[in-house]
Amino acid sequence: MTNDHYVNPFDDERHDFLVLANAAGQFSLWPCFAAVPEGWSGVFGPAARAACLDHIETAS
Repeated sequence: MTNDHYVNPFDDERHDFLVLANAAGQFSLWPCFAAVPEGWSGVFGPAARAACLDHIETAS
């Protein structure tokens, strides 16, 4: 048995995502089902992965 069809949950476009930001002004794409790590806060979403990536691109 292989994992040919495994999709990393951070890359899985079937889920909604958040855009997180930290105090240093860095952004992170984060799946909604995962807890937001300490030091980060949501600044966009939940939304489709593509919309979150667009937000990061325009905010940078």
